[in-house]
Amino acid sequence: MRLFTTTAGLRCYLERYRQGKEVGLVPTMGALHVGHLSLIERARRENAIVIVSIFVNPLQFAPTEDFQQYPRQLEQDRQLCEQAGVDAIFAPTAAELYGNGLLASEGGTQFTQVVPPPAAISVLCGRSRPTHFQGVATVVTKLLNLVQPERAYFGQKDAQQLAIIQRLVSDLNLPVAIVPCPIVREASGLAYSSRNQYLTQSQKAQAPILYRSLQQAQTAFQAGERDGQTLIDTVKLELTSISDINVEYVELVHPVTLTPLDRVTERGLLAIAARFGSTRLIDNILLQHRQPIVAIDGPAGAGKSTVTRHVAKALGLMHLDTGAMYRAVTWRVLKEGLDLKDEPAIAELVSQSQIYLTADDLGGFGVRVWIDGEEVTEEIRSLEVTARVSAIAALPAVRQELVKQQQRLGCQGGLVAEGRDIGTHVFPDAELKIFLTASIQERARRRQQDLKHLKQGDVSLEQLEQDLQNRDLYDSNRAVAPLRKAADAIEIQTDGLTVAEVTKQIVSLYHEKLSL
Repeated sequence: MRLFTTTAGLRCYLERYRQGKEVGLVPTMGALHVGHLSLIERARRENAIVIVSIFVNPLQFAPTEDFQQYPRQLEQDRQLCEQAGVDAIFAPTAAELYGNGLLASEGGTQFTQVVPPPAAISVLCGRSRPTHFQGVATVVTKLLNLVQPERAYFGQKDAQQLAIIQRLVSDLNLPVAIVPCPIVREASGLAYSSRNQYLTQSQKAQAPILYRSLQQAQTAFQAGERDGQTLIDTVKLELTSISDINVEYVELVHPVTLTPLDRVTERGLLAIAARFGSTRLIDNILLQHRQPIVAIDGPAGAGKSTVTRHVAKALGLMHLDTGAMYRAVTWRVLKEGLDLKDEPAIAELVSQSQIYLTADDLGGFGVRVWIDGEEVTEEIRSLEVTARVSAIAALPAVRQELVKQQQRLGCQGGLVAEGRDIGTHVFPDAELKIFLTASIQERARRRQQDLKHLKQGDVSLEQLEQDLQNRDLYDSNRAVAPLRKAADAIEIQTDGLTVAEVTKQIVSLYHEKLSL
């Protein structure tokens, strides 16, 4: 593992070792704890190179805040990063990162900063820390420009920060995926934070009241309560059981726009900030009113489409056949005679195309597929489309456009979706994730049967096995959203199982999840 304190050293390292490999960035202010390590572990699973930045950013602190006292333990952090498999740490000084702009003796800080939308910083922590998120947005923009990662990882404990960074990346068209990661908690329910070490033993015993109060509101929400003020009052009532707490705010906002909510219709972020002595802690919980999403991932030929169709029918949920969407786009590209390497032309075509899916009531493929008004349900299953769909699906512009459409459909929940990155990329918050797989021999046999059914020629099992091996290698190593099993996915090996048996397993798992 390497440690860099200068931008020049970091850039040289990336230029030398990147060579087309995917890079994941985990921005931190150091004093690493279990929560940080969960971000690093996910970045390690999803990227070839992992960079952790450690920088106590002065722009995030007001003069009255704890900048000088904020814990700094670089050597301990370095050891934790090395144990977690981090490739490089970037730990610059303020002068290295900002130059002399922070040191200006007259007129305050002389440094170009990034200012988030006023509405996003006028709620929650922004009320008491008016310049904080300007400092966050500035340092994150600098880090993203310096590292240029494929992915950057942020914890959902800092929900306002996460929403602002997601907005920043979208508004400025920065080519990076922001990956939200779940809150990690101690056994007591207290969210891990670098500031927890400031708490006295007595305060640490009291601090879990933050999460307990949010859970009380969640219980009320699950029982049908939707009124914002009632949910907020539920939190405040629970907090009265602790006398040594100074509540700064309890607010309900939209988790993406941060707009205050009077009522939760689909989703709401219920957030809290409070002080125990001089230590300021935050916590939040997502209140979500939607039917569950079932995400079924797995390699080509594992039976995802067939199983997904049967599961959706058994549960009475929508079947979102993402594979059919990518096939439709591939068919359209081939019809137009576009060069498969001409990504700009393909991006232009996809951005203008309209894909429409409906249920196939007659059985068949599960969904009927239209693109730009033309039905292509059977055409997209051709050998020509099958041979080229992975290459088209791997193009960033294609995936970005179709993922947007898929995620819009998923906002309401109540669907079963399949693909190669549904649980890891498209719906990382799906309530149930399945990784469906089978041996290469079994997958080839199934594919041969499908081709015979479609009367598309007699292809040998040996050839199909080789094709599937090549496709697995390609799908697992492609630069954009490669095939990977989500950490919380349940793997089902389908060799020797009928479609009905696999469907029964997934339906049973679905009902188990709902009962928890």
